[in-house]
Formats: sequence, C-alpha cells, structure tokens
Amino acid sequence: MGVRDLADYPWDAVVAYRERAAAHPGGIVDLAIGSPVDPTPDIIRQALAEATDAHSYPQTVGTPPLREAIVEWYARRRGVPDLRIDNVLPTIGSKELVALLPTLLGIGAGDIVVQPRVAYPTYAVGATVAGAAVVSEDDPARWPEGAKLIWINTPGNPDGRTWTVDELAAAVRRARELGAVLASDECYAELGWDGRWATEPVPSVLDPRVTGGTRAGLLSVYSLSKQSNLAGYRAAFVAGCARVVGDILTARKHLGLMPPAPVQHAMAVALRDDEHVAVQKERYRRRRDLLRPALVEAGFRIDGSEAGLYLWATQGRDAWESMGALADLGILAGPGPFYGDFSAEHVRLSLTAPLERVEAAAARLRGRDS
Repeated sequence: MGVRDLADYPWDAVVAYRERAAAHPGGIVDLAIGSPVDPTPDIIRQALAEATDAHSYPQTVGTPPLREAIVEWYARRRGVPDLRIDNVLPTIGSKELVALLPTLLGIGAGDIVVQPRVAYPTYAVGATVAGAAVVSEDDPARWPEGAKLIWINTPGNPDGRTWTVDELAAAVRRARELGAVLASDECYAELGWDGRWATEPVPSVLDPRVTGGTRAGLLSVYSLSKQSNLAGYRAAFVAGCARVVGDILTARKHLGLMPPAPVQHAMAVALRDDEHVAVQKERYRRRRDLLRPALVEAGFRIDGSEAGLYLWATQGRDAWESMGALADLGILAGPGPFYGDFSAEHVRLSLTAPLERVEAAAARLRGRDS
C-alpha cells in the first residue's frame, strides 16, 4: 500500500450533479463543500498585514506568542487548564496533519489505523499513504489489537456526532490498553447546536475529566478555518502528549513543514479574540435554522447533526437518487458514500453558503421557486 493505491479524487463524481444544479433558472445553491464564504475578520487581516516583513525562515515549533495563545485558548475555550507550550504545535491547516500523521508517527505496513464508521475521508488517505490497514469502528470495545493510531471526530464530519466526557474517557482507556495514540479531530468544537450542546461546551479529549490525570498518548487537532474564516490561511494546530507532539515536531523539522510567519502572527491574534467567533457562529445558526426545517418538510430525516457545520440527511433511499432530486432543485449536496460504506443513503449539506442562497434552497425545498 502507498500513494499509488489512492483512488481517484472522489469529488470528480459530483461534476454531473453540479452541472445539473447549475441549470436551475435561479442558479445553483452549493451546499456540497464546507468552505467558508464569510469575510475574514478585520482584526485578523490587520494582524497578517503587520507581519509581512517575513525575511527569515519561520519556526516549525511556532513562535512563543502563538504557542502561548494556543495554551491560553485551550484553557479558556476548551476546559483544558494545564497545557504547556511543549504540548502544542501549529500546522499548515488540519488536513495536512490528518493525512500525514500516520507517516509522522512511523506507522506502516502491518499496522492498523482506526477511523469512525462514517468518516472524513482523509483519515483513510493518511493510512493508505503510510501503508497501514484501516478499520472503521465507533465502539472502543471493538477497536482491534494491533491498532497504532485511533481517530475519533467530535463533533463529527459529516454526521455531527459529539462525544460526551464519559464516552471520551472510555475511548482513552481502551486506546491505552491497546498502546495506541488516540487522536481527536475537534475542528467543529465551537459549533454546538442541539440538546446539551446548545448550552454546554463540547468537551475535548484533553479535558482533565477525560484524561485520568495524564495526557500520555492523546492528541487534539483543531483548525481556525471555520470559527475564524481562515481556510485560505491554512491555520491549525495539534496539542496533547508532549512526547508525541515532540516526535511530530522532529519529523516536521526534517520535512520543512512550517506555517508561514505572517500566518502564525495572525493565528495568535485570532485565538485571543472571542467576539468574531460568536459572530460567525450566529451566521451559521441562522442558516441552519432556515435549512433544517425545510429539509424535514421536503421528506428528509436529519440524523445526528447536534453540532458541527453540516446537516446529515436521508430520504431512506440511495444517496445518489437524493443527490439527483436536490440537483433538480438547483441544490448541490455532498454524497454520503464519500464518507464510508455505512452511509449509502445519506447526503451532507453544508452551512457555508451565503444567507441569500440558503434562503433560496429553503424556498425550493418547500416548492416555492427561488
């Protein structure tokens, strides 16, 4: 296994549905990709501009102000009060880290990488590139012997599943029984919507209630793409076990994987400002409050989706049939089969479209042309 074993890029299969949706008289409503459409906050853009005299190579480990900002952010926003700067490391976006983590950890042939049953595809891509096998399993009790890296995703992409403190603690115990690194992809943690997550912060795998008093073998991955509209900056970080973070750092130094210096400065500013995060969440909330009831009225069932950036919907039929029906309304969704063999009847709809386009989608779903 390796790079040559990668399948064709799956989104190429959506081109025909995009063309079908674009033929709608009112234009396409693209809800397929979770790429932010809202402006990058001025405070962050100004910070980037301030740091453009970047004549020296940036630090792979991250500048001291950025590392301190990450530590402070975990304490303030994620309930993790005891990190030090050697527990954190900036990355060039989160997808790069997800894809390379098995390789950076020395995982290879004969090893197993575990991912969720409904999963962001890059977990499997990273395992394939490293030559490892992939097992899709949500139940920690069923995670196999031989697992070297276990991915959990909370809140989940695409399904919005969010792990409780007790569930995370059980996952930590099992990963340690197996001697595996447990990596928690938490990139949507600021976007809680339903049930307890409407008022309660989404917990991190590094939460002291979860860790049992030690961060050994634990990693938390986070991105500023969604909360701060920084997808184009490629601004993310990993935190957790100092030993594992140190191993990742050593490999990244050799590979030259370092976020640009102006981006590091902008990240530090973004992490210290909570106001713009609240503003962005309200934008997503307004779109979600329009789209969700319209989907239900159109015969979709919304599964999970209690947190995160997406609505995970099904009509109880093949996902590609639902893709076609939506395309006829000028709406482009993401097909469930892209997220594994356990989601053949689901589609994923993103909240990253301008409000006017979401309003148009809701009207079309209700039979009111727009």
